[in-house]
Amino acid sequence: MSTDHPTEPAYDPYVGGESRGLRTVGHHDLGGFGDGMQVMVEEDAVYVGHFGPSGMGTSVLDGSDPTRPRLVKQWRSPSGSHTHKVQVADGLLLVNHEQFRGGHPFSAGMAVYDLTDPFDPQQIGWFESTGRGVHRIVWTGGRYAYVSAIPEGFQDRIWMVVDMADPTQPVEAGRWWWPGQWVGGEETPTWPDGKRYAAHHALLDGDLAFVGYGDGGLVVLDVSDRRDPRHLADLQWSPGGDTHTCMPLPGRNLLVVTDETVTDGCEGEEHLVRVVDISDPALPRVVSICPPPEGDYCERGLRFGPHNTHENRPGSYRSAELVFVTYFNAGLRVYDVQDAAAPVEIAHWLPPTPPGQLAPQINDVFVTADLDIYVTDRVNGGLFVVRPDEELASRMGKAAL
Repeated sequence: MSTDHPTEPAYDPYVGGESRGLRTVGHHDLGGFGDGMQVMVEEDAVYVGHFGPSGMGTSVLDGSDPTRPRLVKQWRSPSGSHTHKVQVADGLLLVNHEQFRGGHPFSAGMAVYDLTDPFDPQQIGWFESTGRGVHRIVWTGGRYAYVSAIPEGFQDRIWMVVDMADPTQPVEAGRWWWPGQWVGGEETPTWPDGKRYAAHHALLDGDLAFVGYGDGGLVVLDVSDRRDPRHLADLQWSPGGDTHTCMPLPGRNLLVVTDETVTDGCEGEEHLVRVVDISDPALPRVVSICPPPEGDYCERGLRFGPHNTHENRPGSYRSAELVFVTYFNAGLRVYDVQDAAAPVEIAHWLPPTPPGQLAPQINDVFVTADLDIYVTDRVNGGLFVVRPDEELASRMGKAAL
């Protein structure tokens, strides 16, 4: 475990900020390496991937008392790389390795750790992606993991299926890319100049995969044969771009889709959270937009707009009516989409600005079955634990699957 601890101003995460229906009950600065990215909770263990500027790679915390999370172990990312994504299932921790900001040399692939001791992961396997590495992983256990990666010969991220039958030696099982991405195969881009068509990640519902594909928007794939994913549909919209998360609402033939804001301040097109009807997966259509936060957020600095959602993972809090969305400098927003045509915001939370940054940058969210909400700040704020008030907890209980 690293003992480095950069000097930083005193920070009280419980004083200031903005909230309705939610309150901060715990915080950890991640040992002074506060650039928290993806967070995953499995029983008492909390796993955090780091964005990269701090040099830290992965943190493991004891969350048995969510009001006092305790840092147990950290390890740095390889030189030239970041390892900002974590996924936990079936007693395994998967961590991405990706080139970071042009670093060289760098590590490209996915590490597999055994969690016999959940607080002391031991690497047992490695998936070599080639190219510039793995960006995002979706792994809920079973035979297959799903990753976005830039393998050799491709100009940007594509979507890949990884066979985890032998976790010590994961192997590629299938892939899908937007025509024009395989420059090594002499393909040429088929999209407009200035746009970026790149896979972020897919969430699955049975044999359908719903992929956020950057400026390509939503892509629907038939993955009944994991070795040969088949394109069913795609859907773009304006304003927007940088489509990130396409989350199915169980049993409702609906997706909630976030477009990630990738510019600071008020620059660029507005990015939104949409509700999409997939009753016919080959003909998806937008049915509504979740109301953006009101206020001067875009003038406060850094990013303002949607990023990710709590993804209804097995074992976590799951709902087909409530959606938890990170909104960068507008914090965490909770939407009730019981009426898909008219979503409403029912709660929000924003911490005081962490030291050394212009505004909070709330990045990822994980909601436990016990209704503890873990969120990260991607710049310097570290890890926060938030709880609902009585009214919101009651609504969450009624809307739980």
